[in-house]
Amino acid sequence: MVIKSTSIIFDNTHYLSQLLGDRDVFLLKIENKLSVSISCRGEIITINGEESAVIKSKTILENLYKRLKDGYDIEMADVDAAIRMIESTNTYIEKNSEDNSIINKNGISRDITFKTLKKPIVPYTDKQKRYMQSLMEKEMVFATGPAGTGKTYLAVAAAVTLFAEDKVDKIILSRPAVEAGESLGFLPGDMREKVDPYLRPLYDALNDMMPAEKVLKYMKTSQIEIAPLAFMRGRTLRNAAIILDESQNSTPVQMKMFLTRIGDGSKMFITGDLSQTDLPKGQRSGLRDAIEKLSDIKEIDLLNFTEKDSVRHELTTKIINAYGKYDNEKKWNRKEENGIKNEY
Repeated sequence: MVIKSTSIIFDNTHYLSQLLGDRDVFLLKIENKLSVSISCRGEIITINGEESAVIKSKTILENLYKRLKDGYDIEMADVDAAIRMIESTNTYIEKNSEDNSIINKNGISRDITFKTLKKPIVPYTDKQKRYMQSLMEKEMVFATGPAGTGKTYLAVAAAVTLFAEDKVDKIILSRPAVEAGESLGFLPGDMREKVDPYLRPLYDALNDMMPAEKVLKYMKTSQIEIAPLAFMRGRTLRNAAIILDESQNSTPVQMKMFLTRIGDGSKMFITGDLSQTDLPKGQRSGLRDAIEKLSDIKEIDLLNFTEKDSVRHELTTKIINAYGKYDNEKKWNRKEENGIKNEY
């Protein structure tokens, strides 16, 4: 183990105080996660510890400081994200004579950012970086995996960015309304009010990336459209960013219908969690069906997030892991039981 010490000079005491956090809480977080010792005297931060951990800590602090200089606040979630990014990415340490930087082996840009109308959205994990690149480069992207991995949030961020840059004319948000059996007539209100409960996570993401008055304005002009999956039939969607969320609750027939709505100048982002289907027992998921059938089409990208990619509260990650472990053990036990029965 090589022990290393390095110092960083920060030229703005205002930003530096924000970088430290209240009572140095941000520094303490980095210390605990990377097993380093960090001290601050004046405008100089000194890091001591194992060489790779010191270089990673330096990179984290410099990235967070740059975020502050760019005019954005940092919170504990941003510190957690910066740590997670360093720990999860496929990198190697290269001793660069100028800055001891971490060089990325997989060729993915470290600087990818979605510039929404409200704030920049940056990747928190290596998988999110790949996802964000796919959202910009591919015509159709499938993202599967557990809650908290950013599947829907980043899809909305991509749609808002494309819209803000005039690369698409409208944003279309869709979800299968499984709980109402795709028959929404008995619910009170107009169509938007009927499907609001099913599309609330998409609204939340939109409001995080657009001023509320613009969201309302674009909804009134139909530049942002809310459409339950059952109501997409018969349309051809041109020059639009189209998101199908919770797509594991679609049937194969619905999924085929949805995917074939894509028109010139459009992009489709399909997200879902195959472990959380609400379809009737025995009904095959349209998401699973589509992934199996479309995997060889080069214009389509398929990404699968895992529990390791969760960017929510640490407790959320532990809960996801616990459920995953329990489900795996249950499947294994069933296989053993079936094996015993087969022997007789």
